[in-house]
Amino acid sequence: MIAGLTAALIDTSRDVFAVSALLLGFQYGVLRQPIPHLRRLIGGLVLVVVGLAFFLIGLELALFPLGELMATQLSSPQFVFGTDTVPESPPWWEYGWVYVFAAIIGFSTTLAEPALIAVAIKAKTASRGTIRPWGLRLVVATGVAAGISLGAFRIVTGASLVLFVAVGYLIVIIQTAFAPKTIIPLAYDSGGVTTSTVTVPLVTALGLGLAATIPGRNPAIDGFGLIAFASLFPMITVMGYAQLADWRAKRRVKSAEKGTNS
Repeated sequence: MIAGLTAALIDTSRDVFAVSALLLGFQYGVLRQPIPHLRRLIGGLVLVVVGLAFFLIGLELALFPLGELMATQLSSPQFVFGTDTVPESPPWWEYGWVYVFAAIIGFSTTLAEPALIAVAIKAKTASRGTIRPWGLRLVVATGVAAGISLGAFRIVTGASLVLFVAVGYLIVIIQTAFAPKTIIPLAYDSGGVTTSTVTVPLVTALGLGLAATIPGRNPAIDGFGLIAFASLFPMITVMGYAQLADWRAKRRVKSAEKGTNS
């Protein structure tokens, strides 16, 4: 444990030092301005290094093993079929609990995602309270839940990842042409912030554990790809929610106009 923590501290310090050196070089070499509150900045960097080191240790000790354990148990022959043998072509509907678990993992981890919380708060400030942080987080979490569940279905069936992603982004392109212009940048950013510190470890472990258990699946090929679904579907749900809200608002206006005219 101590050796692992020491190695994590060294690796994290090296990574943070590279970023810090770049920022300091621009501040002093290009901008030629002193850094305000330098002592507080240094203290913050120390906290970043320590926090990241403990987070990496936590991934190895808890999140990765937990995700793989749950995926292995839910897709085991004893749980799915009640026997020790698996059919050569197992029916996809027998893995219903896997899809439910994938949706729950996607929804819960997205709600706890610090990056999404930060974006939601900034969205409320920029929109002057029009966009509610909790509502945005729920819509994004719903998209991630649907995406992860569909990604688990793809692993079970062995369908083409390229086909799923291509169709998904085709939907995004079509939505972009019709969605309210003010929501499009936020929808695109919402897809990016979902793949961060909390979501990625559990989703990756889920994919690898599921691909290692399903007969005929290769973890190196089929185990990855769930993160793409986690990034794609929030864009669809956020723009879809905006389109629905815009349609309902226009419908209310038309109803009010008809009532006034009558």
